[in-house]
Amino acid sequence: MQQGTDVPTSLRTHLIGVVSFQGDFQRHISMLHGLGVETREVRNPTDLVGLHGVVLPGGESTTIGMLMERYGVTEALKARAAEGLPIFGTCAGLILLAEDILNSTQPRLGLLPVSVERNAYGRQVESFETRFSSPVFGETALEGVFIRAPRIRTCSPEVELLAALDQEPILVRHGAILGATFHPELTQDTRIHRYFVDMVQTIRAKQLS
Repeated sequence: MQQGTDVPTSLRTHLIGVVSFQGDFQRHISMLHGLGVETREVRNPTDLVGLHGVVLPGGESTTIGMLMERYGVTEALKARAAEGLPIFGTCAGLILLAEDILNSTQPRLGLLPVSVERNAYGRQVESFETRFSSPVFGETALEGVFIRAPRIRTCSPEVELLAALDQEPILVRHGAILGATFHPELTQDTRIHRYFVDMVQTIRAKQLS
């Protein structure tokens, strides 16, 4: 998925924001920097100006959602999403993207037509790491770190399944929205982040054409 030499100069540099109220946002920033992507920490609506994509990190979804609402990021990000801004949510970030969160009225963006269950694998001590395969990412298995991870219980038919574990979706896409139930940023494998960067590039190219 490397960028080719025929990519216009205007598309070779992406600016991706990482919502940075709480959680492991710094690990996402480090991984994106390793891919040659510029980043910006997002804590208020003005931080969204000029971004080509946004990452919602893992952490505590209720806390992140409340702070996003308090500082006006929720509505501003919804507006940018309506314009086609690519967004990638991991673990808590996926919960915030979901249309439905079982047994919860917590703040959310509601941009991804899935129903999720928080902490569905159990408590912190029941967190785990595992490997899984996906034809989207080639023959080499990917590694997933599941820390108090959610489960996707239902998906709208138009949601694309990119990876599954025990026949349950763990990586999904709906248009410009990408969601993972696990933490790819806690591994050394950059393929999922590179996939998101490629999404950003493809969407930017279409918007500029």
